[in-house]
Amino acid sequence: MVCCVPVTAQILIVDDDSDIRETLTELLEGEGYGCATAGNGREALQYLRSHPFPTLILLDLMMPVMDGFDFRAAQLQADELREVPVMVISAGGRAEQAAKSLAAADYLSKPMDIGDLFRKVRALCPPTANDAEPPKQERRH
Repeated sequence: MVCCVPVTAQILIVDDDSDIRETLTELLEGEGYGCATAGNGREALQYLRSHPFPTLILLDLMMPVMDGFDFRAAQLQADELREVPVMVISAGGRAEQAAKSLAAADYLSKPMDIGDLFRKVRALCPPTANDAEPPKQERRH
């Protein structure tokens, strides 16, 4: 007998700060999302070329090796990657402006408001039938 379970939305978190990657992973997995991480744009492109495409990419802009701007340019040039939505995350009050210039689906400013994070992720990654009710768990702040 084969069991078919809908796949949970997968989010690729691209940020050079390991604490941010870990925190976002913990928060989003607590909401029922699957997460993968990359420490820079080059790692993210390698991930995308060797794994199923995520439902959403959370993209930091300022990173070593390959920043978010160069990653997004490469993503938009690759036909197979172009349709994966990106949410820009950045500090310094430039997230909204950068998101517009990069044709991103949305943005979050650092420090992030957790409520905004969840609301915006849910808007871009609707829950599957099995995920219709978010898991009930105690939140740690």
